[in-house]
Amino acid sequence: MSGVSVTKDAKGAAEAADDLVVLSNVNKHFGALHVLQDVNLSIARGEVVVVIGPSGSGKSTLCRTINRLETVDSGTITIDGKELPSEGRELARLRADVGMVFQSFNLFAHKTVLQNVMLGQMKVRKTDQATAAKKAQALLDRVGVGTQADKYPAQLSGGQQQRVAIARALAMDPKVILFDEPTSALDPEMINEVLEVMQQLAAEGMTMVVVTHEMGFARSAANRVVFMADGKIVEEAQPEQFFSNPRSDRAKDFLSKILHH
Repeated sequence: MSGVSVTKDAKGAAEAADDLVVLSNVNKHFGALHVLQDVNLSIARGEVVVVIGPSGSGKSTLCRTINRLETVDSGTITIDGKELPSEGRELARLRADVGMVFQSFNLFAHKTVLQNVMLGQMKVRKTDQATAAKKAQALLDRVGVGTQADKYPAQLSGGQQQRVAIARALAMDPKVILFDEPTSALDPEMINEVLEVMQQLAAEGMTMVVVTHEMGFARSAANRVVFMADGKIVEEAQPEQFFSNPRSDRAKDFLSKILHH
């Protein structure tokens, strides 16, 4: 530490200034079901936050509200200091800054792998075709599927398709990437090839919000683990602290079930 003392308020303000994603008192209902209950969460620039918890705890809904794939009933969500607009061109612009990798790839079946990664660049970022193609190829190389550029998604394994989906998200130069259970639809032997790409992104300083059941990834790549149950954030801590000494009974119960079966 340097000899400069920082008051707690000033330190808090400095940290707040570097928060890239901020959810304040976010509530969401599906009919009578209260799926997000007064959720408050701040994600700093360059931070990897892994969201875990039992099924039905609101993890995926939380992830999907951050780029407004799900609307919220109350509360606010800001990305890099701008509140998420409800619709229209502003929303499309802001959403381009928030990459999303889904459980089920969501690639365009009738377009080649290269075209899938070019499309957003050309449509949203207005990149010319040659530049978009060059960048798409570089990103496919980066995630280890460069040789598959001319194939169609159906010709690829699940693990390869998911890596293409990650390249597609990266092509937009997002400020943050959301991963909604990115490995849960994959065969076990393909999970690691996707997690390795995600580990690499984490190491490079990409801001990431990852909803996952992969506890090994949470332990090794997360800066912070957020544990959700029944629509609430029950606990958040650094991975070492959370896995070795969870504070809440709910988290202890959850970990005992998944780590010792």
